Amino acid sequence: MASLAEAWHAARRRLLRTKPAPVATAAGGSAPDGEARLAKVLSTPDLVSLGAGSCAGTGMYVVAGLVAKTLAGPGVVLSFAAAAAASLLSGACYAELGVRVPRTSGSAYAYSYVTVGELAAFLIGWNLILEYLIGTAAGASALSAALDSLSGGAVRRYAAARLGGLSALGGGPGDPPDPLAALIVLLTALVVALGVRNSAVLNNVLNAVNAAAWAFVVLAGLFFVSARNWEEDGGFLPFGWSGVMQGAATCFYAFIGFDIIATTGEEAQDPAASIPYAIAASLATCLLAYVSVSVVLTLAVPYRRIDGSAPLMGMFAAHGFRWGEYAAAAGSVAGLGVSLLGSLFPMPRIIYAMASDGLLFRCLSHVWARTRTPAAACAISGLLASVLALVVSLRELIQMMSIGTLLAYSLVSVCVLLLRHRPDDDDDDLHHSADGQDDDAPDFHEGPAPVARLRAGLGVPPPGARPTEASARTAARCTLAFFALSFVLWGAVVLGPGGAAGAALWAPAAAGLAALLLTLLRQPRSGRRLAYAAPCVPFLPAAAILVNSYFMLKLSALTWARFAVWCALGLLIYGGYGAWHSSLEMSARQEEAGASSYRRFDEHLDDDDPRRPSSYRDGAYDPEDGDGRPGYQNGAYERNGDDDDVGYQRGGSRENEDGSYCMEESKN
Repeated sequence: MASLAEAWHAARRRLLRTKPAPVATAAGGSAPDGEARLAKVLSTPDLVSLGAGSCAGTGMYVVAGLVAKTLAGPGVVLSFAAAAAASLLSGACYAELGVRVPRTSGSAYAYSYVTVGELAAFLIGWNLILEYLIGTAAGASALSAALDSLSGGAVRRYAAARLGGLSALGGGPGDPPDPLAALIVLLTALVVALGVRNSAVLNNVLNAVNAAAWAFVVLAGLFFVSARNWEEDGGFLPFGWSGVMQGAATCFYAFIGFDIIATTGEEAQDPAASIPYAIAASLATCLLAYVSVSVVLTLAVPYRRIDGSAPLMGMFAAHGFRWGEYAAAAGSVAGLGVSLLGSLFPMPRIIYAMASDGLLFRCLSHVWARTRTPAAACAISGLLASVLALVVSLRELIQMMSIGTLLAYSLVSVCVLLLRHRPDDDDDDLHHSADGQDDDAPDFHEGPAPVARLRAGLGVPPPGARPTEASARTAARCTLAFFALSFVLWGAVVLGPGGAAGAALWAPAAAGLAALLLTLLRQPRSGRRLAYAAPCVPFLPAAAILVNSYFMLKLSALTWARFAVWCALGLLIYGGYGAWHSSLEMSARQEEAGASSYRRFDEHLDDDDPRRPSSYRDGAYDPEDGDGRPGYQNGAYERNGDDDDVGYQRGGSRENEDGSYCMEESKN
């Protein structure tokens, strides 16, 4: 039993070990001196362009028409607004962590490695890779479909003739594999591998074309709008509010572009200032684009007649406006191209960060010295995404949704709560004076008397209170319990029965969440000064967790099944490689090997042997015991001065070819 308990504790420590924040600030945390680093060339406008462009294409040219036609009708406008609100909550948490750990190429993966633990970090990074794979393949397939439409179907006919009776996974008999989509992915991967500056320049050019097409589509579409399309055939909400929320879960996929901003923190010129601004600006730009296009689209065409694969081109085609159709096609090519670039750009950087930490194969962390980009990660990203785009149909890719990203965003909010309640380090820049009070915060008892009484009644600590190890443990338990209980709540609401029977299921979960939130509110928070901090903690991160978990449970059972298979594959890789080759594991082994190499010359002597130093008492040397010998405490040796008359020997360690360590004792 003792051995099982020890094995359990050892496994638990391995799975929950975290990287210190200073270590996590480096690119991947393990690049030795002299190796190539990522280039810091991205300005704030570059980050805004990357964030907005990476999702604006897919949202306008694919998601808007799909959600309007199949899920929400004209209510797609509200779906985009709800998804934007959820993204803003997660974006505020992302921005704080991006400022806390600005020099990181791993985004939510690196943040969670600092706070949640190694296993959770691996799962987050692994699922972000999945989401970017899907986004890249879907963008390439949509771009291939747009080019096929411009060519009058010549691309599909050519593929069908060359590939015989093969069909893409999830497609019908008329949906052959898509070699053009695979070629588009490989060309995009080459552009990304050639350098960040080249990628940013191409991204900015495509964004300019996309913005011009967006303005044209909205202005030209106003000539064809009719209010009857919002009044007939079910009205504005033909699928009800349930359809709006289901549509919001799908529309959330259209807002995941701000994640690319956090992944490029190491390549940003001023990450602390530019990351929060770029996230907010990109979300606002995308929301404006989606709402304006959705309004025009659903007013110009009845929602049942929207072309699901090319909605804006179909809108102008329905009214016989050929020039508008061509303009929408040009914008579709540019928008989907920049969306494809935005999906493929962060994927190799996450692979690079995980490989640098040893959780994935370390050969993937190679940086091409000429372009200072993760060339190996770019190659494997392009290869995997091209295969996915070749063999899986666009319809099936769109259905694979964004469950991994929603989970990653939820855990980012968990990270914010954990960091806010973690004790401050001695070298932290704290914004409180020597007496423990904040210099820039009002006194706890100042302000309106009702507010002061309410805070005192709730047990909210004064601003000068600082977290301790005990309060941090309490906050961590409450945060993790809140995260788990949120799924119980929404599971009862979404999947449970209605009426009183349903309330009997979700009401206890809601009460438990409220109690956990109140407990978090009573815990003191960190006084570390940050360039940006998420407001309204713990309420804002808690709201982000609730919204994201709700959207996750609105996704289909097939999406959850695919998610489970992908996670199982990742766990096999982590258990077979990552857990034993991570940088933290290798450091722990080296420290253990170094500690075991210490030897004392008198270990073979009995306690009463006259040759044993008189200062030795119960296995410990006392440096104040009069004989002036160096101190030996709890099996650890500490040298006091240059005198080595104790005869204490320290050996070295070397690594065998099989990866094990052997000890070498030095001789006097």
